[in-house]
Amino acid sequence: MLDKRFIRDNPDVIRNAVRVKGVDLDVDELLDLDQMTRKLQFEVDEAQARRKTFSKQFAKADEAQRAQMRVEHEDFDRQLNELRERLRETSARLQSLLLLTPGIPWDGAPVGDDESANITIRTWGERPVFDFEPLDHVDLIERRGWAEFARARVVAGERAYALTGDLVLLERAVHSYALDLLRSKDFMPISVPALVKETPLIGSGMFPKGREETYELPNDDLFLAGTGEVALVGLHSGEILDKGRLPILYAGISPCFRREIGSASRDVRGLLRVHQFEKVEQFVICEADPAESARWHEILLASAEQILRDLGLHYEVVECCTGDMGLGKFRMNDINTWFPSLGHFRETHSCSTLHDWQARRANLRYRDDDGTVRFVHTLNNTAVATPRLLAALLENFQTGDYGVRVPEVLRPYLGNREVL
Repeated sequence: MLDKRFIRDNPDVIRNAVRVKGVDLDVDELLDLDQMTRKLQFEVDEAQARRKTFSKQFAKADEAQRAQMRVEHEDFDRQLNELRERLRETSARLQSLLLLTPGIPWDGAPVGDDESANITIRTWGERPVFDFEPLDHVDLIERRGWAEFARARVVAGERAYALTGDLVLLERAVHSYALDLLRSKDFMPISVPALVKETPLIGSGMFPKGREETYELPNDDLFLAGTGEVALVGLHSGEILDKGRLPILYAGISPCFRREIGSASRDVRGLLRVHQFEKVEQFVICEADPAESARWHEILLASAEQILRDLGLHYEVVECCTGDMGLGKFRMNDINTWFPSLGHFRETHSCSTLHDWQARRANLRYRDDDGTVRFVHTLNNTAVATPRLLAALLENFQTGDYGVRVPEVLRPYLGNREVL
């Protein structure tokens, strides 16, 4: 969400953000509602002031005057209630449009409608070369009995899976390695709820636009979060933090759930696009300083790249275009990892800077050195998300006898085994 005063003062900037991000928002309606809301609020405030004056006059009046004043008061109360109702309706409509107002993208973001306009800014590593016919991860898993797909679908429907044996251990190793790495960088490991209320989904920006992608539990007024970011934003919502506590660095671990409506391609095969997955999320709360945000963006991006380099996986970093970066993001870089079976890169990490867009929605603030209360800046990036990253490891490090070479950094977590 953006500051209403900023929107009033910079309507053309907002219109441009709406255009380049492809948001369905009538900026003129937003401005009209803002003006109408302020006018109605002024009228309500004036009416309430008159009501206070009326109460004082009523207390001093004699009985004959009070009878006439009661009639006038009933008419006045009716008008005041009508004003309040109009203000409530107008404010609600204004708030709904403010929640759809996009953050302003940075000047370096490519302008485009979708991921086809993203620009690769660097790559690392090389594609693996095999002296045998490589398998995709599903065929390899089935040869080794490392997952139950058909039986899991009986239990949970399409895109369900149940990892077994060494693949469970490999998943645990990946997460343990990522947490240890982030701990060495002063991130606080934290397990966060996957069951969340509607408020943190709005605060993080997942609602209202992403509601159809979210599993709902209506009997409990709860939802299954699609990322730990939801709870991490919500943890400090409504708080005013001391500046000395900043930055707050979290390594959030949680199960994640996404409905993935409309996804239909080879990407849904096996472990690539599933409804339930595990993730370690990097999350930063810092001062409201664009330079500080930019510094942390580079740190989060570098941590994710270090993870992939340590694992020995070939990847590319892309600058996401305006139409692909999402509603509230100032800047977004995806990291895509090479999948031999697909013959191209697939997203495994997404690094985002949101400035104060989330903080305004979640009412997350801090007190500056001069006593001024400001909204914080928030950033996030994946550390590891499985099982997709497992699929990349299986495909890139498979052996001719259907084994998988274990990256050196994971071996301490697997009894120093070199091959699974």
